[in-house]
Amino acid sequence: MSQPVHHRFVNADGVRVFYREAGRADAPVILLLHGFPTASYQFRELIPPLAQHFRVIAPDLPGFGFTEVPAERQYVYTFDALAATLGAFVDVIGLTRYALYFFDYGAPTGLRLAVAHPERVTGLVSQNGNAYLEGLGDGWAPIRDYWADPSPQHRAVVADAVLSEASIRWQYEHGVADASLVAPDGWTQDIALMARPGNRDIQLDLFYDYRTNLERYPDFQAFFRQRRLPTLVIWGKNDPFFLPPGAQAYRRDNADAVVEMLDTGHFALATHAQHIGRRIIEVLGA
Repeated sequence: MSQPVHHRFVNADGVRVFYREAGRADAPVILLLHGFPTASYQFRELIPPLAQHFRVIAPDLPGFGFTEVPAERQYVYTFDALAATLGAFVDVIGLTRYALYFFDYGAPTGLRLAVAHPERVTGLVSQNGNAYLEGLGDGWAPIRDYWADPSPQHRAVVADAVLSEASIRWQYEHGVADASLVAPDGWTQDIALMARPGNRDIQLDLFYDYRTNLERYPDFQAFFRQRRLPTLVIWGKNDPFFLPPGAQAYRRDNADAVVEMLDTGHFALATHAQHIGRRIIEVLGA
């Protein structure tokens, strides 16, 4: 019997966090963490099969999806702040044990949470969620320039490179053998939500702060070595941002990690959601 998907809000860290929830209340928990430029909506095809085995929780991070950050909160958009809000969210809804699925921005956010509370984490799924320097592709060139010189000129270049409507669609379709498999729903919603007043600056602040994630990679890698959790690294091998060497590197710190390359792009769920769902269940053993 299929499990209904509930759509909820909860107040955490002064933020009204939107999240999707499905599955039995007593099932093992899996926390799904989205990336740029999307939100928990990206998991719409993955949640139903996982909900047969897990209690699935998929929040929208601040600045994304339907999560609401009041102006009076004076939120500073950094990855430390996203992780702090995620930690508050997890505590408010009472999660004390969970597997982590992370993609793109979800990786540095979720791994900060894992490093802070390693005893809570039962397993890991990285879908194009980078934690190694060798995983950073040429797509980061304009952003690296921005890190070196956060001038208005470089900020504008990054905005044009990654925030335009054409760029957001390209991120979905690049590296996909059959683009007709990619539904327009995802990029259409992303474009609409990215266009909300003030969101452009939020995203550019996060792109600038992404440099701090590279500084945390040694902490994340130490977590992998010390915990040696059941781990599935499942990767769109044609991703221009996060390259296959970044996937293979997980085995350097956990030789038992399962690494699987898929013939698709950055948004592997757009073409391989059912397969990824099966592999999560097989590797995490729920």
